[in-house]
Amino acid sequence: MPLAVYVLGLSVFALGTSEFMLSGLLQPVARDMGVSIPTAGLLISAFAIGMVVGAPVLAAATLRLPRRTTLMALLAVFGLGQIAGAVAPSYGVLFASRVVSALACAGFWAVGAAVAISLVPVNARAKAMAVMVGGLSIANIAGVPAGALLGQHAGWRAAFWAVAGLSVLGLIGVATLVPRTKVPTGDDQPRLRAELRIYRDRQVWLALAATALSGGAVFCLFSYLGPLLTDVAGLDEGWVPTVLALFGVGALLGTLIGGRIADAHLFGTMFWGIVASTAVLSALALTAHSPVAAVTLALMLGFTAFLTAPALNARMFNLANSAPTLAGATNTSAFNIGNTVGPWLGGLVIDAGWGYPAVAWTGAALAGTGAVTTVAAMRLHHAAGASRVIASSAPAASYAPDSRPSQRSETR
Repeated sequence: MPLAVYVLGLSVFALGTSEFMLSGLLQPVARDMGVSIPTAGLLISAFAIGMVVGAPVLAAATLRLPRRTTLMALLAVFGLGQIAGAVAPSYGVLFASRVVSALACAGFWAVGAAVAISLVPVNARAKAMAVMVGGLSIANIAGVPAGALLGQHAGWRAAFWAVAGLSVLGLIGVATLVPRTKVPTGDDQPRLRAELRIYRDRQVWLALAATALSGGAVFCLFSYLGPLLTDVAGLDEGWVPTVLALFGVGALLGTLIGGRIADAHLFGTMFWGIVASTAVLSALALTAHSPVAAVTLALMLGFTAFLTAPALNARMFNLANSAPTLAGATNTSAFNIGNTVGPWLGGLVIDAGWGYPAVAWTGAALAGTGAVTTVAAMRLHHAAGASRVIASSAPAASYAPDSRPSQRSETR
């Protein structure tokens, strides 16, 4: 695995910390801004909305720009967004800063994923994506709980300042360790119209639906995990960072295992991971009043949710082998559509007075639908024979100087 892939994963650590740390900061943010918990939860959806819009737009806008320069610019904008959030005088300004940060984060994910995929052969794509997703998992282990601790002892704004510092470190890492790439010209030049052909394939839409439903299922609950632990399970607020860290441990284990098995068992990893998340969410809905059960199931949910992540990403890149930037951008948007709809549905359930356990039931329903979608994709895949490679823009390998010949995608 090239060193540059690990550098991208480390940069994702900063992005992921910002994206998810509000799950441990909802209560202090709500108190400081004078809003309700569900309204504070919309800050998570604001970030997700920015990711949904930003990923395809920025991917298309930067399609012909040098990859490393683009990554550095996006990290700089992201860091400025964190500073704006740290000094935000009102909820509206904080909301806007989350959207701006998310736009930069989305662009980095899309371009960074394309670079990571371009650096490895086709049979190591899931492993490369596991490294990037691993940065997100480590963010849940270390970054998110650390943000919660800072929020409790130094104020929630300190967490935003800390992420701004992390983005500076990421910027330095990308500038020094990600290889310089040439701007493709002539026949190798990416063409947006050609890459847009990926959306003609039904399998692409099924893959996106599975990603959205899987993400929505998990973050419907995760966004309100802190209040569930304190108000339902009866844990002290000081336990929240620890449980968030356990979720992150499960996420890292799931990512590592998923990255190892997904290249050989793509559909199996997707299906059984989503089914396992459905079971865990259902169990949590039934046993949320038990502190031991809530803590244990939080760890298990992290594992099952992120077990599928490398497979979901690799599936999209296999389907759109010659449109890697849009493939990564679209999958990022799909994930964050789930990350937008999930917390929104959870907030509706809470506002309706059904309680936090009902949020877990909502997540289980989303995951169950995702499992059905995966079965439909698997049947369509087997009926059509070998996986088709669609779109005919610049080859995926053209983004990096040490690129390898492209290979025909196959999934199992």
